[in-house]
Amino acid sequence: MQATAVIAIFAFIILASLYVAPRRASVEGFFSGSGAEGQAPGLWTLVLSQVTTWIFARSLMNAAILGFFYGIAGVLAYAAYYGSFLTGGFIIGRMRARGARSVQDWLVDHFGTVGTGCYNLVIALRLLSEVFANLIVVGLIFSAALPGVAFAEVGSILIIGLLALAYSAWGGLSAALKTDVMQMSLFLVVFAVALLALILSPGFSLGAVLTAEGASGQYNGWILLLVAFLQVFSYPVHDPVMMDRGFIADEDTTRKSFLHAFWISALCIITFGFFGIQAALDGAEYEGQLIGTWATILPAWVFVLLLVSLLVSALSTLDSALSSAARLVVEELRLAPKTLNGGRMAMVVFAVAGGALTLWGNQSLFDAVAVSGTASMFLSPVIVAALLGNRVVALWAYLVSFAAAMLGAAAYFLRGNELVASILVEGHKYEQLLQICIAVLVIGFAAVLVGSRRVEA
Repeated sequence: MQATAVIAIFAFIILASLYVAPRRASVEGFFSGSGAEGQAPGLWTLVLSQVTTWIFARSLMNAAILGFFYGIAGVLAYAAYYGSFLTGGFIIGRMRARGARSVQDWLVDHFGTVGTGCYNLVIALRLLSEVFANLIVVGLIFSAALPGVAFAEVGSILIIGLLALAYSAWGGLSAALKTDVMQMSLFLVVFAVALLALILSPGFSLGAVLTAEGASGQYNGWILLLVAFLQVFSYPVHDPVMMDRGFIADEDTTRKSFLHAFWISALCIITFGFFGIQAALDGAEYEGQLIGTWATILPAWVFVLLLVSLLVSALSTLDSALSSAARLVVEELRLAPKTLNGGRMAMVVFAVAGGALTLWGNQSLFDAVAVSGTASMFLSPVIVAALLGNRVVALWAYLVSFAAAMLGAAAYFLRGNELVASILVEGHKYEQLLQICIAVLVIGFAAVLVGSRRVEA
């Protein structure tokens, strides 16, 4: 019964997405998101699109999992990453004031094609991680909903991936913006009902949730919060989905959209984390990335709503990631012509690569965030010096900062390797991540300080 309900509701959402997607696609709308008459998206279209592409399935699951293990500290640590809307909005405002039309536009003025090449590599990896991490959640949901069906996980990954690719390839960014509004509106309604049911349940206590220690204690949650503070300045800049939306409307609309997206998304992430915290308070066993846990402790209809909200968030992120991939390949890398077919081929490549990574295997859901977040940290000293400090940074300093960040990301990903483990502190992986982040920033800022000079404004 649960599986039937999940499939039926989600099928309706997919059909609605196909219905609201634009019937006609133009090259300008495909890559820049403009409407049928060339108009830029309005404030709330931009807000809802920003929110739905950032509270994606992987993020919701991470918040709940961190809440389960580390209590309110883990949830706050993950919510801190949503400060990226504030730092990202600020950085975009400064870049646009300098006349930049994209992050790459600003980088090429300061560091040439080598600088943009490094950046494009990082954001390409980010887009791949968004595709495969959300497809992972899709597979987890359907394998839990259909435990007796052997091909449920693989089949759902392939079907949902193909459906997301279908309407994304039809309209590009304009399709993503339109469907984001519909999908986010449905998500808010479905999730609000599930949250209300949790809050009104007999065993729920807001005081207990807000002071919860989690199954493993709060300590590592607070460590992760420190990591988030170190990464939150550079983190938004390496997310092409957010950055693309920072340059498609006027500056006032863009600034307001980032502010509204911050409080809405942070509120959603924190309250979704309550479901993980409550599971730990109930003494439930951790099973199936919490999906199996929820199946045993939540009323059936609440469990269905929770799964539907995760599926909607996965779908909304997939189309946005694919539209950003098309813009990256066509407009920035210029590996394909700026035509509808050129953009569609780029989407196909990223969808296939992301799907292959999903089926090949993964570590934990948080690793994709931590690795990409660490890789993005090469941008912090560069932006502080060149954008905010009015300094000219030498290319070699930029490359040293980039190399340090990439090595740091690799070190975290390969922390189980004997050689890497001998360099890192003995302790929890988040303590090791904090060590890596500090080292990356120290090396990056030192290189930029030595390799830069101040110029008059």
